[in-house]
Amino acid sequence: DTREVMNAVIYVVKSGCDWRMLPHDFPEWHSVYQYFSQWKKDGIWKKIHDSLRGKVRKKDRKKEQPTAGIIDSQSVKTAEKGGFVAMTLVKR
Repeated sequence: DTREVMNAVIYVVKSGCDWRMLPHDFPEWHSVYQYFSQWKKDGIWKKIHDSLRGKVRKKDRKKEQPTAGIIDSQSVKTAEKGGFVAMTLVKR
C-alpha cells in the first residue's frame, strides 16, 4: 500500500531513526527505502515539495513561486565559535 510506504517515510524523517529500525507495523524497511530512493531519482519529492510550497504561499495570499531566497551560513559558523561574542572580539 503506497499510503503505508509514505507513512513509513514520514516516520523515518520525523523520528530520525535508521531505515532498518522501522517499527514492524510498517512495510519492510528495504521496500520502503526502495520506494524512497526511486521517488528521489524520479524527482517526485521535489514535485511534492514545490506543490505544497505553492499551496501554502497561495493560502498566505502570496505568489505561488517565491521571487527571492536568503541563505545565511553565518548562523552556523557563529554558533560553532560561541555566538555573537566570539565574532565581535578582536584577537591580537
